[in-house]
Amino acid sequence: MVFHFRVPARRSAAVLAVVLGGCAGLVAGPPVSAAPAVEVASAAAPEQAWFFPEIDWSAYTDGGRGGEIVRVTTLANEGPGSLREAIAMQGPRIIVFEVGGVIDLEKQTIAITNPDITIAGQTAPSPGITLIRGGLDVKTQDVIIQHIRIRPGDNGEARGSGFAEDSISTLSAKNLIVDHCSLTWAVDENLSASGPRFTGETPDEWRAGTSRNILYSHNLIAEGLADATHPKFEHSKGSLIHDNVNGILIYGNLYAHNYERSPLFKGGVHGQIVNNFIYDPGQRAVHYNLQALEWGKVPFETGKMDLIGNVMRAGQSTVEGLPLVMIGGDGDLALHARDNIAVDRWGNPLPERGRYTAGPAEFIDAPEAMPLPAGLPVMPAVDVERFVLGNAGARPWDRDGHDVRIFANAAEGRGEIIDSQAEVGGYPVVEPTYKAFDPALWDLDTMLPKTPDALDSSARGRGT
Repeated sequence: MVFHFRVPARRSAAVLAVVLGGCAGLVAGPPVSAAPAVEVASAAAPEQAWFFPEIDWSAYTDGGRGGEIVRVTTLANEGPGSLREAIAMQGPRIIVFEVGGVIDLEKQTIAITNPDITIAGQTAPSPGITLIRGGLDVKTQDVIIQHIRIRPGDNGEARGSGFAEDSISTLSAKNLIVDHCSLTWAVDENLSASGPRFTGETPDEWRAGTSRNILYSHNLIAEGLADATHPKFEHSKGSLIHDNVNGILIYGNLYAHNYERSPLFKGGVHGQIVNNFIYDPGQRAVHYNLQALEWGKVPFETGKMDLIGNVMRAGQSTVEGLPLVMIGGDGDLALHARDNIAVDRWGNPLPERGRYTAGPAEFIDAPEAMPLPAGLPVMPAVDVERFVLGNAGARPWDRDGHDVRIFANAAEGRGEIIDSQAEVGGYPVVEPTYKAFDPALWDLDTMLPKTPDALDSSARGRGT
């Protein structure tokens, strides 16, 4: 069966699926289906940057579907009409934006603690919503976050001084989608999933007590700050998936200019890494590590990783001969790997596997992948780079200057790992914009636009 991404020249509202959009058709549903994913023929790679047929992500969450429409009307960090106030509300809610620009979080992380919420950054007027000097922590269930840019940065503070913010992280969250967000300049990780390592007595109880049932799709995860304000000093990291996190799918993202963790699965994680483009990793790209010192006397769990149809291309910050996936520590990893591409800066092949500690951990070949969501389009690796460059990140129809720079550098083999946002122009400064939210222009069940005119855009950030 061939799943076609091509969009007809005449698009009706019924079939319009903007790449908000990998998450179209969100409804509550059962656990992930065991139905096979759909292999996409090479000739069917997408031509458009923002449109493709709807995919049913019902195994994950319905977010705030059916809830109150809550309008963000100010760029203030707190108070009436602010994003922080909207997130703190209780009950199912869909957060939309009648303002565009930069929200300075003033080093105050926003914690999402009340469930049943959709944050729909696609509704903002151009240039969209960017959070600086802080990030989001998800500590609840049934959450969708789309089309937000988060850039914590170092706040101009001294090296090693202690500010160590994630762009987005979780603590025992479940039923979560982070889709089409741009997550850069974190001092800890850009996009992580975490929770207690052990809750209860059995592996099933451990997995139930940490973060689970997560989709991280179509995001830009880039330029983690290296020698910045983190108390451990070097800390340019992409994604940390903490011990025993399970049911996580990392799909269609661009990882760029992160020294490590693109992504890192820790001990006992069960997850899938599919159709991602990893550009210019430093000393590690994908890796797995169960640390005996952290597990103590608890029997080790074998991790499970599916690595399917990904591309790793070395850049100016990449160490010579870097393998695509590496293992360290003391616990084994059951790895199903197929159709991945790893090349150096000149297109020469790099090894698929390697190790970075002298511990006993081993790769175990897994002949079959874990079940993927039914209908998930799995592209050949040869098509992944073009797809990700066209589709990933916040508001691909309306990219801002920093996103354009990162995507262009990934396309052309430029850029490098940085220590501070000041090296690449600093925090964005833009004039606020305002536009009333018109619910008639949107499908309120999916937060897809009924017409392309619903998507506000400017010419400032187009292209790569």
